[in-house]
Amino acid sequence: MKHSIDLKCETSPEWVKTVMADFDTFLLDHADCERKASAMALSFIAKYPQRKEIIPELIETALEELEHFQQVYEVMQRRGVEMSNEIEKDPYIGQLMKLSHSSGENRFMDRLLIASVVECRGTERFKLVAEALEDGELKNFYKMLWTVEAKHGNIFVKMALQYFSEEEVYDRLEELMTEEAKIVQGLELRAAVH
Repeated sequence: MKHSIDLKCETSPEWVKTVMADFDTFLLDHADCERKASAMALSFIAKYPQRKEIIPELIETALEELEHFQQVYEVMQRRGVEMSNEIEKDPYIGQLMKLSHSSGENRFMDRLLIASVVECRGTERFKLVAEALEDGELKNFYKMLWTVEAKHGNIFVKMALQYFSEEEVYDRLEELMTEEAKIVQGLELRAAVH
């Protein structure tokens, strides 16, 4: 059974150039994304405490994302990049969340699948960053990061498959991936993960 997601479009080379031209801003956004990813995993536990089968993996994911935040924060400190007072709204996430059903079981499935989509896009982009960076500590960090992050998208699909049929999960995932590609292609270029 396949748990991985195939993106419907690739990130443009212009996005990579935008990030490389303003890497400190990218780091700040990356740190925010890791904090939000950790909080998102914990929010599943808070909203769906009866889903005991997935709680251990959600805890592990939350801790891993928090560790990534710590690692990005340490890079920021070494570069003299200060945390901002507010986390900016992410237009990519905002548009994806509008695709989610508003209640019930369908919302639960959509939230898991959207988490998968976000993680897979992040993995693709961290790999692009690793490939664009010069040899050294930062390149090694992003190489490590994309290999570790690659499993997160799979985790959320696997969770969805514990509660919904393969047909339901993969049909909905196909719809979400098609819409995600349209969102990515319409986004303004920013020195940000999304």
